[in-house]
Amino acid sequence: MKLIIDDACYAYNEIFSSFGEIITMAGRDIDTSSVKDCDVLIVRSRTQVNEALLKGSSIKFVGSTVAGLDHVDQDYLKDNNIRFFSAQGCNSMAVAEFVIATILNLADKHNFNYQDKTLGIIGVGNVGSRLAAKAELLGIKTLLNDPIRQQNENLPNFVNLDTALSADIVTFHTPLTFNGDFPSFKLLNQANFHCISDKTILFNAARGGVIDEKIWEKTKTLENVIDCWENEPNINQNLQKTAYLASPHIAGHSVDAKFMGSFMVYEALCDFLGEKQQESIKNLINPGVLSLKSDNLLDCLNEVYDFKQDTLAIKNLENFEYYRRNYPIRYEWPHYNSKVTLPIA
Repeated sequence: MKLIIDDACYAYNEIFSSFGEIITMAGRDIDTSSVKDCDVLIVRSRTQVNEALLKGSSIKFVGSTVAGLDHVDQDYLKDNNIRFFSAQGCNSMAVAEFVIATILNLADKHNFNYQDKTLGIIGVGNVGSRLAAKAELLGIKTLLNDPIRQQNENLPNFVNLDTALSADIVTFHTPLTFNGDFPSFKLLNQANFHCISDKTILFNAARGGVIDEKIWEKTKTLENVIDCWENEPNINQNLQKTAYLASPHIAGHSVDAKFMGSFMVYEALCDFLGEKQQESIKNLINPGVLSLKSDNLLDCLNEVYDFKQDTLAIKNLENFEYYRRNYPIRYEWPHYNSKVTLPIA
């Protein structure tokens, strides 16, 4: 069996080598000729998986080690009997930690009590649910918006989009979709941008395209926090200049998240092939107990990881892709022993 794997997939050799021959390359370089004679394709977000890539190939299984789905033509895979698996939820803890740590830093910068603020969460799936749980542990009131879940589950505590957009802090955690009853493409647009005021803290840690960037760059807010952009890595530099944090789509780039992305695809591939999982693979991440020195929550979170360094790293946009591929080691909060209670949920 021959596997072609994005070389940014975590521990690809340790996790996937037992299946057969591995060929690795940068996700952007995976093309028709490289997949032609392969049986398995494992990607992150930089490879467009569609008919143009796979037609005439031997691919029978596609695994995506990231949570997003907009780079994969699932209809084509289904119509051509190609098994598909996406590591949904693998980075939910990492992204929630990114948002919470940033909120606490902004509270310190602007001298406000975060417990007095409302947090509008647009999209309450894996990431949004995790974020809501952490926010509630910290005493932050959440305004949850997810019309698909609301329609299917009739949740009494959810709110409409305009109400969520009117929160003090607004953060997006939807997939990027173009069709269906509730497409998320330009979900924040000319018709509802009036809900955002000059006192709003506005996050995009979902996907580039869920917010109309041409309007956003002209809209006065208290702070912008932008991790996901249209046209990455050729991002909107006008918008970049407005941001408190302007990072290169790394909110979910913890070591834990990258491992889970690979491991979840490994589990799915074992199931597809009818092979038994190797127990040793579950222990690839074992940093031991890491200790934090401070007795202050904000200082602890910044000691774990200071996201301001990610903004500095892409002042020169030529570093955008390099930094993503060579991201610093960042472990999630459950690995740490702290004098204060971290919002782990």
